Parts: sequence; C-alpha cells; structure tokens
Amino acid sequence: MSGSSAGIAFLVAIVTNYVTAQPPKWAENTLLVWSVFAGLAVVSLGLFFWERRLAAGSPDDGVRPVPLGRIATGGHSMNPPAVPAPVRGREAELERIGAQVRGPGGGMVVVCGAGGLGKTTLAAEAAAQARDQGRGVVWIRWRDDPDQLGQDLAQAAHILGLPESRLEEARTGRVSLVDAVWDHLATVKGWLIVVDNVDAPSRVGPGAGPPAAYRGWLRPHGSGLLLVTSRDTSRQTWGPDADLLHLQPLSENAGAAVLLDAAPHAGTEAEAESLAARLGGLPLGLNAASTYLSVPTSRHRTFAAYLHALEAEFTDLLGAEHPAAATDPAVARRVVRHTWDLSLDQLDQDGYTLARPVLQLLALLEPAPIPRTLMIPELVTDATGLPATAATVDAALAGLHQYGLLHTPEGDSPTPGSPAVGRLQLHPLVREVTAHSLARPEPTTAWLAAIDEHLARAVEATTNMPGRTGWPTARLLAAHLPAHLDRNAPHNFHSACDTLTRLADTLTLAGASFEEFLLRRRILDAEADHLGHDHIDALANRNNLANTLNELGEHRQAADLHRQILADRERVLGPDHSEALGSRHNLANALHALGENRQAADLHRQTLADRERLLGPDHPDTLASRNSLAVVLNSLGEHRQGTDLQHETLAAYERVLGPDHPSTLASRNNLATALQGLGEHRQAADLYSEALLDAERVLGPDHRDTLISRNNLANALHALGENRQAADLHRQTLADRERVLGPDHPDTLASRGNLAVALELLGEDQQAVDLYRQTLADRERVLGPDHPDTLGSRGNLALTLSDLGAHHQAVGLHRENLAARERLLGPDHPHTLVSRNNLAAAQARLAEVGRRRWWQLSRRR
Repeated sequence: MSGSSAGIAFLVAIVTNYVTAQPPKWAENTLLVWSVFAGLAVVSLGLFFWERRLAAGSPDDGVRPVPLGRIATGGHSMNPPAVPAPVRGREAELERIGAQVRGPGGGMVVVCGAGGLGKTTLAAEAAAQARDQGRGVVWIRWRDDPDQLGQDLAQAAHILGLPESRLEEARTGRVSLVDAVWDHLATVKGWLIVVDNVDAPSRVGPGAGPPAAYRGWLRPHGSGLLLVTSRDTSRQTWGPDADLLHLQPLSENAGAAVLLDAAPHAGTEAEAESLAARLGGLPLGLNAASTYLSVPTSRHRTFAAYLHALEAEFTDLLGAEHPAAATDPAVARRVVRHTWDLSLDQLDQDGYTLARPVLQLLALLEPAPIPRTLMIPELVTDATGLPATAATVDAALAGLHQYGLLHTPEGDSPTPGSPAVGRLQLHPLVREVTAHSLARPEPTTAWLAAIDEHLARAVEATTNMPGRTGWPTARLLAAHLPAHLDRNAPHNFHSACDTLTRLADTLTLAGASFEEFLLRRRILDAEADHLGHDHIDALANRNNLANTLNELGEHRQAADLHRQILADRERVLGPDHSEALGSRHNLANALHALGENRQAADLHRQTLADRERLLGPDHPDTLASRNSLAVVLNSLGEHRQGTDLQHETLAAYERVLGPDHPSTLASRNNLATALQGLGEHRQAADLYSEALLDAERVLGPDHRDTLISRNNLANALHALGENRQAADLHRQTLADRERVLGPDHPDTLASRGNLAVALELLGEDQQAVDLYRQTLADRERVLGPDHPDTLGSRGNLALTLSDLGAHHQAVGLHRENLAARERLLGPDHPHTLVSRNNLAAAQARLAEVGRRRWWQLSRRR
C-alpha cells in the first residue's frame, strides 16, 4: 500500500472510531485533534504528489523484465516445466506454434483434445523453444481459481514491463486490472504466456462472461502469443479469433519412437509399432507402458510381452486405480485409469448428467464406428434405468465430443439417395478403460441385454429401408453383430443368426463384401457348432460365404468351397433341388473368374437346361444362368452367340424384374461388352454410358457393379480412339477401386493394367511399362502365373518393351505366354494364335536389329 493510501486509511479509521464508539479522553482536547488532522492531511497530500512524480518518471515502454530465474509468486514457480524426453510426432504442431511466436501479430492458440494426448508436454516444448529464441516466457497453471489466475497474469504482465503505478491504479479501483494487463500486453512484443489445463473455461472470469467474448483473462489481443491448453475443443467456447490446435493420437512410428526412447532394449521397431497401435497412439498410455518397461524389476520386459499381457492383465497394467487420484487432480491427470474421470466430472457439474452413462454404453460396443441412430433415448433408459430424452442424449454426446472423449469420424461423401450417416467412435483406450471399469456382472449384463435388443431392432429398421438408403447404416452395424451372436448363442441362437443373415443379405445388395464376409464367417462358425455340417441352413451359409469370397477376388478358395457344397447338396437334397442348381451355377461363376472358361461354359449349359426344365424360362434363376452363359461365351471368343443370348436375356430381365433391378443393370453392361467383342464400339460405348448412369443412380458411385461399368466405358473409349478421356476415367476408377476394394483385388489389378494401356496409347511409354510390370507382378502373386489376366499383362508388357527396343525381354515374355496358352487352351485357340504371332513379330524385330548391328560392325572393319 502506498503512503498516501495509508494516510487516508488512518484518517478513515480515526473518523470511524470517532463516529461509532465512545470518544477517547484526548478527543476532548479540540486543539490537539485539529492539529493531528491538519498534520495528516499535509502528509497525505505530499505522498500523493510524490507518487505521481514517480509514475511520471517510469514510462510504460522500455522497462526491463524481471529475470525469469527470479520469478516466484504466491509460492509457485512461473517457469515452464522441463521436458524430460524428445517430443515425438508433434513437429507440425510445434512449427505452427513457433511461427506464431516468431510472427508479428501475436494472438491466442488453444491446444485442445482429450486427456492423455500430451497437451502440456507440447506446450512445454513450445515454451522451451521460444525461450531458446530469446522470447520472454511465463508459465501459469490454471488452478480453477479466477482470482489466482488474475494475480498470475498480472505478475506475468509485470514481468513483461507493466509498471507498478499501473498496478496500483488497478488495486485502488481506478482501472480494471484485466484491462490494465491486456492494454500493456498489447504494446509489448516477443513474449509467450502459457496457461495450462484450462479445462473449465466458463469459470475463468472475471465475471460470468464466456471466454469467446474476449473480455476476460484470456484474450487473443496481445502483441505476443497466449497459449492455452484445454480439454474443451469447442470453437463456441474459444471464439472466432482463437487458433484451435486439436491434438490427435500419435502415428504408429511416432508412438514407437516414444517407446524406444524410454526402453531401447525392449524390442524391435516393428514390435514397438505394434504396441503403439494397440495403445491407440495415446501419449499417456505410451508413457505408462514405456515407464513400466524401463523398470528392471518389471515382469514383462519386452514390447511383445507387454502387448501379449495386455489381453489378460489390462487392469493391472493400465487400468489400475490410484489412491490419490480422487483428491488430487494433478495425480488423476497422469493416470490412464483416472484422467478421463476429470472430464466426466466436469461435464456432470455443467449439467450433462447422461454423459457418463452414455460413454459407458458406447464402451460396451465394439471398437468400431457406431451409427448415431443406435444411440437413442430408449436404449439409454432401457440399459441404465435413467430418464432420457432426445435433447438430453444429444447434449451428452455433444459434451463428450466437446471434451475430446468421442469422435465423429467422417465416412464416404454421401450421394443422392444415400443420406449422410452420423458416426460415433471412442478412442481405443478410452473405450477399454471405461469397459473395464464396468467389468462387474451387474449392471453390465442388463446393459448388454438392452444393447442386443436395440441392435436387432436397428437391423430390422435398416434392412426395411427403401432402395439403398439403409446401406451406409448396414455397413456400420456389421462390426457390432458378431459379438451380438456370441452373447445370444446359448439362449437365443436362431433369432440372433437370423439378424446377422438379414444384415448380410442387405450387404450383398450393397456390394459391401468385406463387411458381408465378417458376418458370413461368424454365422458359419456358429452353425457348425449348433446345427451340424449338413443342415440346410449351414449349407446355405457355406454357399453364401463362397459367393462372398468370389466377390472379394478369392476365386480359388471360392471354387473349392463351391465344389464341396455342390457335392454335399446333391447328396443331401438331390441333384434337381433348386439349391443344388444354385451351387452348380455359383461354381461355374468361380471357374470363369479363374479363367477356366470351357469348364464354366459346360456347367452353365447344364444348369440352364435344368433350370428351364424345373423352374421355367422366365424364372430369375433361369435368367441368371442364361446371363452367365452369355458372359462366358464372350470370354471364349464366341461373340455372336454371346451377343444374341445377352439380347434375349436383357429383354427378359426388363420384362420380369424391371429396368432398374440390379440384375437388369448387370445384363445391360454385359450386352455392351458382347457388342464390343463384335467390334460395335460406338454402340457399346453408348450402352456402357447408359448402364453407368443407371448404376450410379440405383446402386451408388462406389458399388462394385458401378465401378465395373465405369471401367468398361473407359475401355470402349479406347477402342474409339478417345484416349485422353479413357485415361482420365481409368485413373478415377483405379483410385476408387483401391479405396473401396483394396490394392490387390482383381478388379483393382484390372484397372491398373487398363490405365497402363491408356498411358501407352498416349505415348507415355515409360509410365506404361512401370504400371505393366507392377500389374504383372501383382497378378502372378494374387491370381497365379497361368490366369488369363496374368497372361494378358505379360503380353502387354512384352509388346511395349518391344516398341521401346527391349527385344530380348519381349521375346522371352512372348515365349512364356505362348507355352502357357498352348498348354491351357490348345494350339488352335484364337488367343494362342495371337501369342504365336506376337512371338514371331518380336523375333523378327530382334533379328532385324541383329542384322543392322552386324552391318554396322562390318562397315567399321
């Protein structure tokens, strides 16, 4: 307190005492009293003017900061904490902060995300780098006390040159302290102030205004950088002028580096990456694991052993409770088991009372995206017994998302007819820790029963949706149904199997072969235990699994399984049973995919005759046989017969099933292929364009059949000489197939080979050769060296190498192809004749090169 203030206070005390109590004896001496008053007034006036003089002699600018080593206020240090190990995987974030520290504008960065992501560590490393660059750095730890935060920021501003006189004005109420602090910070450059762990931004103060109003202690208006760390990730909280830096888990290689830094002898880099992936790249989990592994007395001393032990000892290794966590938030932040409880407690205090039970419900589902439509008030109430409304569930989910505990990963972009489907997903460790905290028989059993009931309802609702509107939700539900079957197998097996089968059938229509395979495999395993190998339902599901394998490009496995199922169905049901005929048809399709077209054609002819006899000429199964036979005939080079049969089949499909049925769309595409085989390229291209538009409208742009139509249209454009457009379409189709089907699916390999052809026709020979080599190697690995597609890739590579002058390599490849085709197709097959002609041409070119070389050498002699 200044001298003038003290004097005034003393005067007030005297007057107060005089008014409110019995006057002392000396107060009866009037002359003495007025002399004392006069003397104090003179002293007070003198001190007041002296204080003004001192203030005038202390300009606001140019005051040297107090050295950081001397900073201490309220008994706590304002130095940033030390960073004990290299900070891995945060290079981009550090550069982003560093650029703002170095820049002229200042501002506010909020490093935000769920607990355990390393926000404090990142801020400490950024502070260390700023200090190394000569910046003034102050570290403030939020203690859930607005008054203490005000004192700390005032001290930080004083360190950065805010004069005592200005602080005195704030103390005496002549100016607002928060305005005095920020008015000064707006004039001083070259500083970094970190406010760590502001997890309750609404209580920052002063007053009740939100941080986004920028009238409180946290503002983006300084000439240096204010860096805040918080679990609150909401733009609404921090306002439009804050730069939100939302931390994500570390990549596998960065997580492995964290483990290897602490435990360099615990295993290989690959083993460290596996453990980092298991821990979801969460820095807090990685630090807990690496600390454990670095202790010589730990039971598990390697990455592999720790990874294996997590399956049985998760609670002991990462989910153990800490006795001090309940009373000390600093301890809770450092313990995996407790760090997220801080956020849940905060949400509960903020009125999000369903946040914790909703998180617990989500944790009981599988570690995969969950459709938002599953998390409805009825599920919450049925599971927990708590009253829930759409508004309270929405609020709970929003709160969990705001504090980084719940993610909403984006799926593929919605297309017309397929509405966007909301997705919910927990971080793997958040889910696992939460699930382990619920590992008691009650209430978990009742909660899981409610989840199973609502999963079955969700499948029923999804599979009854019109068109393809339910397909995105079906794909999300698939990951959660195998566990549903496991839980229901003892007492509700048939109903649970029906639920999985119903969803799998919808996934078939959606072309979602990966998700379908997951369900078919699980159904088959369960039925083998409950029904037996020869039960009609088990046979049906084995057939469905084989079809899925064929769609996934596993043609050899599919053919072997179909051959086995055909034998079993003919034995159990008889050779004329419709399901036995279905197995024969499916086996023929798998053989066609393997390039065994002659055998496939024979089976299709036999099946077509039997279906016409037993089912009639217009039955959908009969039409499917006719369509498949036409496709095989075209592959055998019998284009006229195949085209005539396709015309007949397409007309029947349009009449029986309608023009937009998926089978009709496929038949239209197949007719275009047959026309192209006849050399009717313009007509084929027009029909492909029509088929593509219909497939995109009915099936969606990412359906496998749609991608087939786009690939075929590009091939037709090749034949018409429209090579640039064809190349662009092949490039788009290749990218989509790699994303949807994977890099090794036969369809993807076909797109890669077709793009190579397009590039060659455009004169980009070297790119074409590189793609041909890659496609040939992949097809030899995936399909085998004698598959027709492999032979085609080998022939294309040979032709291009010959054009580039690599005649020896070309002759070798042509000779290899000719031998394979003579062995597989016979010496007179058209494809064999093409190979023989290509070899002869390559040998002639090689001989011509040899003659020219000999002539050149002879002239030199």
